[in-house]
Amino acid sequence: MQIRKKYIFMTLFASWLLLFFFGGDQIRRLAFLSRRKTDALKTWPRWTDATLLPSFVGPGDLQGDGGPHQPSPRARRAARMSIYKNSRCRMETCFDFSKCEKHGFKVFVYPAERGDPVSESYFKIITALEESRYYTSNPEEACLFVLNLDTLDRDHLSVQYVHNINEKIQGLPLWNDGRNHLIFNLYSGTWPNYTEDLGFDIGQAILAKASFYVERFRPGFDISIPLFSKDHPQKGGERGWLARSSVPPKKKYLLVFKGKRYLTGIGSDTRNALHHIHNGKDIISLTTCKHGKDWEKHKDARCDKDNTDYEKFDYRELLHNSTFCIIPRGRRLGSFRFLEALQAACIPVLLSNGWELPFSEVIDWSKAAIVGDERLLLQIPSTVRCIHRDKVLAFQQHTQFLWEAYFSSVEKIVQTALEIIKDRVFGRQSRPKFFWNALPGGLLAQPEYSTHIPDFPFYHLQHGSSPSSKFTALIRAMSPGISLSQPILKLIQAVSTSQYCSQVLVLWSSEKSPPPSGKWPRTPVPLTVIHGRRKISDRFFPYPAIGTDAVLSLDEHASLSTSEVDFAFVVWRSFPDRIVGFPMRSHFWDPGQRRWGFTSKWTNEFSMVLTAAAFYHRYYHSLFTHYLPVGLRELSDQLGDCEDILMNFLVSAVTRLPPVKVTQRKQHKEAAPQQASQSAGVSGGPLRFSQRQACVNRFAAGFGYMPLVHSQLRLDPVLFKDQVSVLRKKYRQLEKQ
Repeated sequence: MQIRKKYIFMTLFASWLLLFFFGGDQIRRLAFLSRRKTDALKTWPRWTDATLLPSFVGPGDLQGDGGPHQPSPRARRAARMSIYKNSRCRMETCFDFSKCEKHGFKVFVYPAERGDPVSESYFKIITALEESRYYTSNPEEACLFVLNLDTLDRDHLSVQYVHNINEKIQGLPLWNDGRNHLIFNLYSGTWPNYTEDLGFDIGQAILAKASFYVERFRPGFDISIPLFSKDHPQKGGERGWLARSSVPPKKKYLLVFKGKRYLTGIGSDTRNALHHIHNGKDIISLTTCKHGKDWEKHKDARCDKDNTDYEKFDYRELLHNSTFCIIPRGRRLGSFRFLEALQAACIPVLLSNGWELPFSEVIDWSKAAIVGDERLLLQIPSTVRCIHRDKVLAFQQHTQFLWEAYFSSVEKIVQTALEIIKDRVFGRQSRPKFFWNALPGGLLAQPEYSTHIPDFPFYHLQHGSSPSSKFTALIRAMSPGISLSQPILKLIQAVSTSQYCSQVLVLWSSEKSPPPSGKWPRTPVPLTVIHGRRKISDRFFPYPAIGTDAVLSLDEHASLSTSEVDFAFVVWRSFPDRIVGFPMRSHFWDPGQRRWGFTSKWTNEFSMVLTAAAFYHRYYHSLFTHYLPVGLRELSDQLGDCEDILMNFLVSAVTRLPPVKVTQRKQHKEAAPQQASQSAGVSGGPLRFSQRQACVNRFAAGFGYMPLVHSQLRLDPVLFKDQVSVLRKKYRQLEKQ
């Protein structure tokens, strides 16, 4: 056995020696050739038709781990982790909820210090905060704190860069390592990598930032906001461009892009490749190299032709006439054209990998945008061509909703950020996501009122529900005395006998005490006298006594029959989100005076229905009291008799629709309320009309735009004024003189 093992070992050893001496050279040559072959395979194939099939990137870019301005993913991750020390912050760990318990959700803005420059955009943000219903000037009441130091532009090459901001922030007595603080930022980092470095330690502060990386975003804590220009309006903003008659939604161009092309640095790869999808017909992709100081030093062979083609098309015209708009990343992930496309109803096709979309915590962007991949650019044309035109129209309509609800002004952007934080703080009383993604939007669906969808006037049609089948009559009484001959008593009798009336509330706004219960007429429904604060706007306070969805608002001098009330209520149940009533008024633009006018002439067109005799949903009492800026409510009280105009402004701003007028027997004549005439010295006539015209202009300035919408619709009962027997008509009293 030992000899056998010995022979086997010697045979293997001899075989190895023979292979080494006689085949070693071949083995070394094979290894050498294999290395050469491997090196040859590393180079990208040189196609014979290279001129007909240009490459997206050069061979060196394909083989390398990234260009000189493209660090590896690990390096980027390490850089981002080093920027913020509290990268694991959440509301539960970095926010003090106890500060919000006593005074609710209040926001304090640090007073401005002398010598601290503030950009135009940051001034708009501060103004929006100070005009917000959550603002407080007392830091002891505050739940959230906002710096008055401009942190929007943290590119140290920018002229708006604020130096030594870290030292200034650390010296603030309320800073507390950023706890319960909100910091706004639009631009971070600088050439060449444009990292998210803000140049100071934000501590435990919430960061409301544009161009947020998903990797850096702290879900449920930070807020991604859109990038907006310094020309973005403070409040109001322009309406969306989608015309109601644009059905079917097909436009001249399918897919467009017009913008800068970066020749070097971050963001250049995506924009350099856009010319591959340009066909000059329904897909237009135009870029220009002509920007920056040194563009001629870096220009390539395509620049001259690109610059020439770029000037052939107007940007706004492309937005108007295109169905989809490409939104590629720029130097940073966000872009101004994102908001421009939303306004133009040009469906955004996003090519910005890793971008945390604005307000993604609450907005469902799958209904309004196409999220593409920068690496799959050539698939974009075929992808958008496959979308059915019904889906296209739904996308376009949703872009208009999002634009007007959250992005049309700096004020709305700031309000949205505040409401998101407020919902986090009061989690049990937060909005369902449905509120944020359905008309009229999350800002106008107040969770303090309810979080139950059927309780609001906007959602009945979508959910197939109906408002309550009864109404509450709210009669404002301002006369010093009540007698049986006065119109208010006849009004109470007519309203209370309606089959739909649940109760009658008399809002007593006179300085004298109301009459005893024995002097009020007997009614088939409960009659209650509630005391107001003797303010004009008291009529729209959310009184707990109002127990029905519908409110019939009446002045004490109104004259209505039971049939008129019944018919108006039946109409309102079909339009529960609007004001439905009798007396109408209108506004118009006076080009000579360059201001809005107010008229009570009976014409075929109107834009207001006065609340002297009108139905509306009780939710508008909550919006009037808690949503409208305090300044507008105080203005209506000071001017004396404009609260009905302000309510029409509010409802039209919410619904973007006109009120509904119903037929009536007698023409309503405006009578100046006694209290208003005493306080403002108004006795009616031209002086009162001049005052109400001033209200229209002041309210339009307060809203930032004119929300009122004209209408020519009047609803009458079936067979109204027809030459048939009165016995065949349901509302017979309407035609009696």
